[in-house]
Amino acid sequence: MANELEVGDLAPAFALPTDGGGHARLANFKGKAVVLYFYPKDDTSGCTAEAIAFSGLKAEFEAAGAVVVGVSPDSAASHDKFKTKHDLAVALAADPKRATIEAYGVWKEKSMYGRKYFGVERTTFLIDRQRRIAKVWRKVKVPGHAEEVLAAAKAL
Repeated sequence: MANELEVGDLAPAFALPTDGGGHARLANFKGKAVVLYFYPKDDTSGCTAEAIAFSGLKAEFEAAGAVVVGVSPDSAASHDKFKTKHDLAVALAADPKRATIEAYGVWKEKSMYGRKYFGVERTTFLIDRQRRIAKVWRKVKVPGHAEEVLAAAKAL
């Protein structure tokens, strides 16, 4: 298990395929803040609500000089379906091998109905223009979260 990243740490580099045949690479976002949000699974209720909230604020994030990238272990093909179904505007990166998920320390033991399993803990990282972690939200509760992240991005 990776150590948990803290504010001030250098953000681990990543290069992941995205929906629509694209790629998301930390190195390609020079001069921008990056909102990297990790979510468990495409097209589940919380993940859909979160993606819709970030999508709805995409123009405001861009105005603040920030790019938003969602990451889950789902495939790029799954992301394509999810994005089309809900008319999502943010990039969705596929990490089926979990390299980036584990580098950011969000692959955790979880529990549901008494059953233990491993999965993505809903977590958002705000990465500043110097590639440092500016803020971390762990065990995210979706309502109001995208707005809170936007306020932090505007303050960078």
